[in-house]
Amino acid sequence: MTVGQDIALWTQDARSLAGAIAAREVTVTEVVTAHLERISDIDPVVGAFTSVLAEQALAAAAAADRSEPIGPLHGVPFTVKNNLDVVGTPTTWGVGAFANADPAADAPTVAALRRAGAIAIGRTNMPDFATRWHTDNDAAGPTINPWDASRSPGGSSGGDAVAVATGMTPLGLGTDFGGSLRVPAAFCGVTSLRTTPGRVAVASSLPGPAPAPTNQMFAAPGPLARSVRDLSFAFDVMVDADVRDPAWIPAHDLTDSPGAPLPAVAVAVDGGGDTVDPQVRAAVLSAADALARAGYPVVEVAPPQLAQTASAYGRLVSTEVVIQRLETMRRLGSAGLNAFLEAALELFPPLDLAGYMDGLAERLTLRTTWSRFLAEYPIVLGPVSAALPWPVGYDLGGTAHVAAMYAAHRLTIAANYLALPAVTVPAALSEEGLPVGVQLITAPFCERRGLAAAAVVEDGFRIGTPIDPRRGDRPVTA
Repeated sequence: MTVGQDIALWTQDARSLAGAIAAREVTVTEVVTAHLERISDIDPVVGAFTSVLAEQALAAAAAADRSEPIGPLHGVPFTVKNNLDVVGTPTTWGVGAFANADPAADAPTVAALRRAGAIAIGRTNMPDFATRWHTDNDAAGPTINPWDASRSPGGSSGGDAVAVATGMTPLGLGTDFGGSLRVPAAFCGVTSLRTTPGRVAVASSLPGPAPAPTNQMFAAPGPLARSVRDLSFAFDVMVDADVRDPAWIPAHDLTDSPGAPLPAVAVAVDGGGDTVDPQVRAAVLSAADALARAGYPVVEVAPPQLAQTASAYGRLVSTEVVIQRLETMRRLGSAGLNAFLEAALELFPPLDLAGYMDGLAERLTLRTTWSRFLAEYPIVLGPVSAALPWPVGYDLGGTAHVAAMYAAHRLTIAANYLALPAVTVPAALSEEGLPVGVQLITAPFCERRGLAAAAVVEDGFRIGTPIDPRRGDRPVTA
């Protein structure tokens, strides 16, 4: 990249910025300042940030300009979802009552990016308790989808997805327990990587009970970005060990050797059952065509026991919510959260102890079935959501609406239940001008296989972010 006065720094991806800084084409202070100015300009429109770390970021930028590069992300700004610890700011989980929950140490992912030279510039919005597929709460209010304010930006990593899509940051950090990275990435036209649980260290310095068993098994952190290469760039530095996480796995990268035949791709166009929007279906098939042209063997085939897998997730999670968190969520959560919870618990009534134990045991059987399927088809391509971005408020419409959303996201939810990594990449714009994202799911620890295939899909369709939510003509340029 050659930086000139006609190129706005906030339009550049993380790798380009890191290269320009290393080549001394720009200073870190210039890069950070450009993004802080973009936040000041755009965030009042979309509400992606809950706090902007301007003073800390500028101080870190000045120090970085005085030093030699300390890592591959030297000087690159990033944002952090409000359920990951950042020293000096509260980890609120979108809940006003947690406004003083100040961590003593950075989360492992935040610490890893800082060691690589990246600079935290802000905390981003999320639904309270990270429990809705829409980003809104009583503490900070709603986050707006920059493509269409009447449509949801997704959740729960909605603040980061919007910040990335609008050029307020090149890189965001989020988490994914039930599509919380992939749904907002798909709805906002950006990329995301849900990592294999255990591949990237997870820990918090805040007091409180340990995460519920399903959270420990299903959830994983990961980056959001405007390019697949930036996902790879961030992933490279996020896989460091951290002694605070005894579940961290020092796995070797499982990927395809140079010159080896490309892995087969199972195209799951029915990821949402019989309710797949025709434009979503077309986007999945377009992505499949791009992979086929690149030499991937592509077969349209349904993954095994998809509805059963997604339903098993719902039963286990609802049981743990009722036992561990329901009273606190009802007392501290927003009206929106509680309306969504009521519908979700009606859809998936909690299990008794015997049912919960059977549900945990059943998971091994389903994972074994999928393991065999992934041995034959190492990549599963399908929709993130079988529907276009939902109208704002749709998830508060009662059990029927929540059931429709759940069915539309069942391939996404299955990846959580099965502890599988997945890459989300834009594949189309709908007739309404809304992004349509697809996902590539792989076997555990095969993130790089998914990233390589996602890069092929990306080459076939460039959505043109960052965008300006104040303009009707998309995309914007510098």
